[in-house]
Amino acid sequence: MSTLTALAQLRAIRDGAAQRITTVRHCHVAPRPLVFIPLRLAGEAAAPLAAMVGTDPGHPRLLVVPQPRNRDLRFSFAADLAEVFLPYIEGFGKTTETIEKKGGEPYERCLDAPQIVVPNLPAIAFIGLLGRSTRFRRADGPYPVHPSVPLLGRWLTYFADRSQQPGSCLLLAATEALGTHWATGQSSLENANLAALLGWIDPPAGMTGRQAAHEAEDPLLWPPAGPATDPGFDNEVLGPAIRAYEEAPTDRAVERITQALRTQLEPTWRLMWRAIDLLRALPEGTRVKDRWDTDRGSFTRFVERIAEGGPPQARRDGAVGAAARLAGLERARASYDVQRAYDDPLIMAEYRLTGEAFAGTVTAADPEHTEGEGRSRKLRPLITVQTDDPVRLAPGVTVGSPDRRGHAAEIVEITDGEVVLKITKGMGRGKTPAPGAVPEPGERVCYTALTDDFQSSAALPDPEQTPWTHGGPPEEYVPDDDDAQEEWS
Repeated sequence: MSTLTALAQLRAIRDGAAQRITTVRHCHVAPRPLVFIPLRLAGEAAAPLAAMVGTDPGHPRLLVVPQPRNRDLRFSFAADLAEVFLPYIEGFGKTTETIEKKGGEPYERCLDAPQIVVPNLPAIAFIGLLGRSTRFRRADGPYPVHPSVPLLGRWLTYFADRSQQPGSCLLLAATEALGTHWATGQSSLENANLAALLGWIDPPAGMTGRQAAHEAEDPLLWPPAGPATDPGFDNEVLGPAIRAYEEAPTDRAVERITQALRTQLEPTWRLMWRAIDLLRALPEGTRVKDRWDTDRGSFTRFVERIAEGGPPQARRDGAVGAAARLAGLERARASYDVQRAYDDPLIMAEYRLTGEAFAGTVTAADPEHTEGEGRSRKLRPLITVQTDDPVRLAPGVTVGSPDRRGHAAEIVEITDGEVVLKITKGMGRGKTPAPGAVPEPGERVCYTALTDDFQSSAALPDPEQTPWTHGGPPEEYVPDDDDAQEEWS
């Protein structure tokens, strides 16, 4: 936990209300997200019990499995879920734009991409398991399923995998998104309760955040947001209803289970749309659009993979593939952290406290300063910044400014309260700096060693060159019926 977040938590406890810890929104919120609230059977890893899903707050669709241990009913549920998911997803793949790539071939990218919003991180884990248990199924052979089921499984796996990419918003957990922007007076474990978290952020009239969060602990008023259900509900309501269905699988028995599960899902459905509205009301960070463009590109490539008849995702990555994926996630995390700091002065303040950034006022500027002689002469303006921040950067370090894209400077000298900087990038191509390229005396500036420069991919061998210490060259992946054999599916 950072120093400023800890301070915000103390203020939340003092004031009885959540405190903003960002000035902008750092996640994309789609105009028409698909809200998905899954429930699973207690004691089972990937046995779906019910789900409430839809894009219209006033018209959710409730899907129920009256006996989750029945294989046919589980995959019938998956087929019904595909009726909602697939048209929503495929609608975004129908319109594209041509992107002109500098120095490369132009390519097509979808104009927009789907966004799935779930209550919490366990729901994302459940989506991954559900995708794994369905993407290898077949419409023929033993235990055939509806043709839409394996396609749904591939998409669920894709969204679950993509959610691990820092900054990606194709699959968004409401508790994580809210917790990124507000600090509450409770622990991070308690923040995993969506009702309690929203109680601190947006309490009902006449109540403090603490009071609203305390009320949210009552499962009769606010049932768990899934995928686990309340044990009391399981023992007293759900268990007897399922046993009644097993004894007499009638429409009346199904309706009894459906109504019981509706009472568990509808409160969370309302909370989800409250969370979306709260996030949407925040001003969007400048670089959120860039990350969403990356999401659109990833979505487009997967649409093309499916259209080309590619196989489902393998059960496990090979050694080289896993290493490349890990390296990509590390680069994405570093880039995401830098982008958030550049977009948000409150996040940048964390780095100012640690000495990785400083802010101050320009007290002197020499925009005509040059280095070298003759044809090697280069324009290198100098500025002096007076700051009260602790600067723990050494001379020679390259720094950037969140206020000027493409701007870079080198620290020349650090004295008591003053930093002399030499501007090396972002001045234009003329013999004199472009207007506004050099900060003027009296201007407030911020500089940081955090940079979002391009990072090349890790140098890894081809899969065929995988060393024996990592299993040797992998065999070519060919899907077969054995892929679908899971103890819990």
